[in-house]
Amino acid sequence: MTRFAAPISESIWDMKYRLKQADGTPIDLTVEDSWRRIARALAQNETEPETWEERFYGALEDFRFLPAGRITAGAGTGRSVTLFNCFVMGTIPDDMGGIFDMLKEAALTMQQGGGIGYDFSTIRPRGADVKGVAADASGPLSFMDVWDAMCRTIMSAGSRRGAMMATMRCDHPDIEDFITAKSDAARLRMFNMSVLVTDAFMEAVKADGPWELQFDGKVYHTVEARDLWNRIMRATYDYAEPGVIFIDRINAMNNLAYCEEISATNPCGEQPLPPYGACLLGSVNLARLVSDPFEPGAALDEVELETLVGTAVRMMDNVVDTSRFPLPEQAQEAQAKRRIGLGVTGLADALLMVGQRYGSEEAARLTEHWLHRIACAAYLASVQLAREKGAFPLFEAEKYLASGSLTHMDADVRDAIAEHGIRNALLTSIAPTGTISLYAGNVSSGIEPVFAYAYRRKVLQKDGSRSEEEVVDYAVRLWRDKHGDAPLPDHFVDAQTLAPADHVRMQAAAQKWVDSSISKTINCPEDIEFDAFQDVYLQAWEQGCKGCTTYRPNDVTGSVLSVSESADTTPEIDRGADVIYLSEPLDRPKALEGATYKVKWPDSEHAIYITINDIILNGTRRPFEVFINSKNMEHFAWTVALTRMISAVFRRGGDVSFVVEELKAVFDPRGGAWMEGKYIPSILAAIGGVIERHLISIGFIEGEGLGLKSDPEAERMTAGERPKGPACPSCGQYAMRMVEGCRTCMNCGHSKCS
Repeated sequence: MTRFAAPISESIWDMKYRLKQADGTPIDLTVEDSWRRIARALAQNETEPETWEERFYGALEDFRFLPAGRITAGAGTGRSVTLFNCFVMGTIPDDMGGIFDMLKEAALTMQQGGGIGYDFSTIRPRGADVKGVAADASGPLSFMDVWDAMCRTIMSAGSRRGAMMATMRCDHPDIEDFITAKSDAARLRMFNMSVLVTDAFMEAVKADGPWELQFDGKVYHTVEARDLWNRIMRATYDYAEPGVIFIDRINAMNNLAYCEEISATNPCGEQPLPPYGACLLGSVNLARLVSDPFEPGAALDEVELETLVGTAVRMMDNVVDTSRFPLPEQAQEAQAKRRIGLGVTGLADALLMVGQRYGSEEAARLTEHWLHRIACAAYLASVQLAREKGAFPLFEAEKYLASGSLTHMDADVRDAIAEHGIRNALLTSIAPTGTISLYAGNVSSGIEPVFAYAYRRKVLQKDGSRSEEEVVDYAVRLWRDKHGDAPLPDHFVDAQTLAPADHVRMQAAAQKWVDSSISKTINCPEDIEFDAFQDVYLQAWEQGCKGCTTYRPNDVTGSVLSVSESADTTPEIDRGADVIYLSEPLDRPKALEGATYKVKWPDSEHAIYITINDIILNGTRRPFEVFINSKNMEHFAWTVALTRMISAVFRRGGDVSFVVEELKAVFDPRGGAWMEGKYIPSILAAIGGVIERHLISIGFIEGEGLGLKSDPEAERMTAGERPKGPACPSCGQYAMRMVEGCRTCMNCGHSKCS
């Protein structure tokens, strides 16, 4: 049985990737069970499934090939889920009906967990005429606010932060508002944002020339190109967005330039995609392929690398046929082009193991060499699949081989494609791999440098207890195993000490052999001069990158992760970082015990009904969810918000008694009410008192008893594990109650008067 390299790796497997029953009982007893589940599922379409299952299992074993999280969590589960990570949605029409049709499609896609990308350049600018209604257009940013609200709503129903990318062309009349939109720390927080920068714009910047902002053939403004560029740079310098996408380069280098045009990317930018395009991701773990690490003869096993790449391509191609899709248009797009995004992770660790300093000229040369071997192996594997199963439906040999990224491909690869075709239109992409890298033993993420060689991690357990452990980078752990407490060599650099130029050099080296794109963040020191900061983007442009994203600590976004300072500036292991990882939300059993309380607030015509359901965890009864209902529509919005927030807190586990104190401390400026000789400062405080009473009754917190002397007036209405009465026609739960003459669902709020 595989032993996880670190407790954090096992925790992530258990929380995110381990198959469990609805009540939380594990089905995957070991990580080998997870690998077997994935391998079996992806081999089902093969003519010899047993043979390929073993080969697929061998690729997954020892964390050598890491399918993206959706594949690892969803393949072979029997659940109707998408195994694709992210999508670029359809082109947004410039009319109200079409815009909201697109919003609906986005919601349906996000509901299944897919991140989405959109180009908002197709919506007319603010102030433009809207024919037929004698009105002015509100502009694309107003609709981005609607998308942002939708994403927050979808997110409130689950545990995962919504992911969206918004792009806008550099010649759109509203581009200046787009650039500064996120200077407001509360606006568009669900979006990553990038400007689509054209070759013509970059030439205008270099020439210090004018730049026309236009829509649908009409010029709205003319600005100085360099001034607009400076505004983009200043916004990015001040609050880390927008990023920059070199869109003409992306389209020129696209293998499918003959049949598609790209204007957006997935949320992290590693997959430029056409309308309804989807990204299917997986990573080869380079850190696991180094022989004799830290020895004079240390080297990446390139034969094993090529074999692993070939197997990974076949696995990912099978995912195209195995996965479900939120929309039929997405399924059609995936089947027509069979795009995959095979990348790498653990690059920085692999470089450390072979004695190379990340960011150096030699490290960049070695990175380019490794990525070249991966690209050739991937393309040849896809050619072999085409011989067996057929080329992707839109393949046209002459046009395909004339595309930008194929012109510098090796002659033997080009010849093979010309003769046999190719199964997958695009094959390589480098994604951010934060979670799966931790799962694989905390290897360095994607092609990023190591952020911190070690840090202390505090974990809040489901039962409320805390544990603390050291999380050590994979390469550092191997160094310790070989050399004990000996100081780390000088080539052990991290993201805190690298110059921005080193980041750009590594990204450019990798991009030469990646046919899609790369997700990478160039960390810049807070005190970097603005002119030097701008130069980072110009370097990325000149060195052939397809986009550029930087991060500089700032007042709007703060610092992503802090590493404590030390008087010793040598590259020793840092032990000062203090990172807290909250556990995943508790799973909901099919049936819960609970109680419903009736509260009559003096100033309200109708009573409020508060239902609190509990869960048994490790022998302890604890609150799990809250529902609040009332016929008084004045209370509707805030009661829905309150129940969602409180329930989200309860489902995170731990000590949640602070919820009671926070609610009881709320004072209504209009005045409270006297209830049984006790002044209750607000209706929210009354609700807090009911929750407190319930927590005392189940033994979750200590109290003076269940009398109403210290609690607001509340009547306990129902209790018991087996619900009675008819099922709710809206949500299906057996939670229908007669509430003030109406049949009301205490689960979802559905009400029908009898």
